[in-house]
Formats: sequence, structure tokens, C-alpha cells
Amino acid sequence: MAPEVAIHVCTLATSGDWLVQVDEIDAVVRTLGSIAPGWVYLVVALGVAVENFFPPIPADTFVVLGAFLSAEGRVTGSGVFLATWSMNTATALISYGVSRRWGRSVLDTRPGRWILRPRQLERLAALYNAHGSKIIFFSRFLPAFRALVPVFAGISHLAFWRTALPIALASAIWYGVLVIAGGVLGKNWRVILETLDNVNTLLWIVASIVAIAAIFWWWRTRHQPHEADGEEGVEV
Repeated sequence: MAPEVAIHVCTLATSGDWLVQVDEIDAVVRTLGSIAPGWVYLVVALGVAVENFFPPIPADTFVVLGAFLSAEGRVTGSGVFLATWSMNTATALISYGVSRRWGRSVLDTRPGRWILRPRQLERLAALYNAHGSKIIFFSRFLPAFRALVPVFAGISHLAFWRTALPIALASAIWYGVLVIAGGVLGKNWRVILETLDNVNTLLWIVASIVAIAAIFWWWRTRHQPHEADGEEGVEV
């Protein structure tokens, strides 16, 4: 039952405007409410975990649905918060750890240098060393970037606690707000979904601006003259 519910929620989360899917949302809430509380916690936890590896699946969807159920007494708000916050934080740190261990090896290959050249990696590492915790904290509120930034923190070899603390804090703030809002509004879920839709639209605009700036940085640093950095013959 739980895998089918998770797939249903993922389909809903990526299929467009929440507000025109009233019947679908009601069906998912009823289905989640019909399974044991432990399975509900598992479904919402796995849902938020997926976002760190597949950003098109928005973790907010699972958090809010869990919060709706807490308002009906099917699960507890604290349980939903702990399940989603701990899983999202843990999987983000797994992404960081894997990137820290193998990221530079991948970038040191010829295909990897299509992504970042050695001098670009050096500048990225310097940026993270100076401002990494702030970058991670604020990026965790931005769609897509929340999944990518831990990867680059790992590649830059940012210290574990400078990575873990901002990830945990930002996730706690965001999920805490969603759980409280969902629990307070309860069955009036259209209000929170409409608000969340507006907030996410704004965050996507901000993320788009940041993406444009990042692409500009990538292009500018990539096409600077090749100083003696060992990159001769790696023109891509």
C-alpha cells in the first residue's frame, strides 16, 4: 500500500497546478488516512528524501499532506515534522558525503571538465570556504538549488559541520512552518495550498535569477585565458 501511495503523491506533485486537482488531493488524503500511522510517516519521509536526488519531486507536497492528517488526529504534527526533517537532512548529507568522496575524481575526467575546469573548481572551493554556510542556508529555501548546493559543498570539501548545521536549520524552519500551517488550517487545505503556490512561484523567480548569475559566472570563468593551470588541450 505505502509504495502505491507514494507514487500517487509523486504524480500529483509533478502534474501541475494544485488548485485544479481538488478530487485528487482529497483522494490522496483519504488514502493516507486509511493506512497505519507508521506507514504515513514512512511515505512522507521517503517523499522528502527523493527531492535531494530528483528535484522535480517537491518535498513540500509530502510535508503538507502529512500536516493535513495531523489536523485530523491521524498522525501527530511533531511526528510528521521529525520524519520529514530528519530524512531530508540525512539524505542531503548523504549527497554531500558522496560528492565529497568522489566528486573531484569525477570532475578530473575529461567529461567532468565539461562541468567545471580545475580553475573553476578552485574558485568554487574558495567561495564555499568563505561563505559556504550562508550559501547552503539560503539555498535550502530555493527550488532545485536545495538539492544541488550540498553536492557542490561536498566537491568543495567544505567541513561537515559547516554543511550540516545550515542544512538542518533551514530544513527545520521551512518544514516547521509548513507543518504548523497545515495543522492549524486543517481541512481548509486550499488556503495553504494557494499560499504555498504563491510562495513557491516567488521562490522560483529568485532561483531563476540566481541560476542566471551562476551561469554567467560559469561562462565568464570558463572563457578566461588559460593561465598555467594544467588545462592546455582541454578546450571544451
